[in-house]
Amino acid sequence: MTQHENNNQSNSTQSSDHSGARYWGNVEVVEEGDNYRISRVEIKPRHGIKPQIHYHRHEHWVVVSGVAKITCGEQEILLNRNESTYVPAATLHKVENPGSIPLVILEIQNGEYLGEDDIERPYDLNLVKPVNEV
Repeated sequence: MTQHENNNQSNSTQSSDHSGARYWGNVEVVEEGDNYRISRVEIKPRHGIKPQIHYHRHEHWVVVSGVAKITCGEQEILLNRNESTYVPAATLHKVENPGSIPLVILEIQNGEYLGEDDIERPYDLNLVKPVNEV
């Protein structure tokens, strides 16, 4: 198998691992290449994606419908349809749907590595302490 075939096989595996139903909604990979992935992300009303950080990819989010409450680093913003934001690598971020209709965003990931094992959560990083911990 050539290196190109290995890359394509790896990408299709990443794609199938990335697509699918989540407790907060659904992710569908629309297109994927060696250094990018475009996904349609739908978040249920009053749900959100837990805070996360990754080191090898940047993300652009474009709101297709609904309202997105975005936290990126220390900044919190509300985005409406046709608005977008940029999430740099190594930045703690999350997206929530505060509304009563599904939030649909297009997520464009770009970077040297797009594997799901590059995601860390705040508890993993000791950035957030559990409530019962003093």
